[in-house]
Amino acid sequence: MTGETTMQPQTATGSAGTVNSKAGPGKSGDETRPKLSGVGSFIGAQGLLVVVLLFGVLLTFLSPVFLTPVNLVNLLYQCTILGVFAIGMTFVILTGGIDVSVGSTAALASVLSMGVIVKMNMPAEVGLLTGLVVGGVVGALNGLMVTKLGISPLIATLATLSAGSGIAFAYTDGGNITPVPKLLTNMVSAKIAGIPLLIPAVLLLAYLAHLALTRTTYGRSIYAVGGNKEAALLAGIRVDRVTMNAYVIAGLSAGMAGLLLTGRLASGSPRAGDGIELTIIAAVVIGGTSLFGGQGNIKGTLLGVLLIAMVSNAVNLLGIPSSYDKIVQGVVIFAAAALDVYRYKYVKRNLSRKRKIGPPPATDQKPVSPTVTESGQDQTAGTPA
Repeated sequence: MTGETTMQPQTATGSAGTVNSKAGPGKSGDETRPKLSGVGSFIGAQGLLVVVLLFGVLLTFLSPVFLTPVNLVNLLYQCTILGVFAIGMTFVILTGGIDVSVGSTAALASVLSMGVIVKMNMPAEVGLLTGLVVGGVVGALNGLMVTKLGISPLIATLATLSAGSGIAFAYTDGGNITPVPKLLTNMVSAKIAGIPLLIPAVLLLAYLAHLALTRTTYGRSIYAVGGNKEAALLAGIRVDRVTMNAYVIAGLSAGMAGLLLTGRLASGSPRAGDGIELTIIAAVVIGGTSLFGGQGNIKGTLLGVLLIAMVSNAVNLLGIPSSYDKIVQGVVIFAAAALDVYRYKYVKRNLSRKRKIGPPPATDQKPVSPTVTESGQDQTAGTPA
């Protein structure tokens, strides 16, 4: 037909310029993410593991003894009791709380369990059960003060720390209670093929704790309470019960660690676990568990415990005076914590952020397309000729 004009395909333009339609599916600007370098991404995802490996390599060059089987077994053995403490502490810190009474709880469990065995002539099994019950009761008292009385976790557990230590010293008059039954010493010192049974036992305990946090409703409730208590309440979670149980778990772990310390020290001592609280908290926080709650896991806690043990091991291997032990430990803790902050604050944020490029989103308004009449005059669609 004469006068017909063939319309050429139009190129969509906007304030941001021309959009290339050849991007293809899955390549739109809204889906473009900033990419980090391979090294930066690896460090960001595995920050603490990198620190542990680098520290191990450094110790290998500084001391030929470090990689010997005897030293490695000794290193893992040092991690066991600290690991038992730290597993329970992880539950409390995940709820946004803290427990500084675990050291005195261990001491109280140590002396009271030995008192039941030695002073009351009860079977060793009853004494061991007593130690666990003592730990659970102390944990329950901490939980009650925090949940029912509304006392700050730090203040509540400081009170328990002081009271528990005082009771332990008063009960023993400042001395130790001996002898320790063979059942307990054998549990601590038993070996198979040169490897202490305590190492796989603690690993099994850690695995069970990991399952509890990741595969159970209670574990999900802990993360919810630590993340946002108000939102957890609105979701129907019994916040007080979840918090109480976390402190009971920490108390039971401290009681168990107190019994293990009793077997290792071969006596019920009021000084068992003395001053270990800060080391435990440092190991858990280095492992990635946030002091604000809601973030962390057992695997990270074990790495934090391993790093702390490696520092002590390095001090011994390198002949560093014991007075410098805390200084070296503080430097390593700072380095690991700084890298952990980098991981959570920068790398994960960058990996999850979307960079938007190209034109702004299309509006609902449709462009006005011209029509061409036979007379060759342009008319706007929808308007009368």
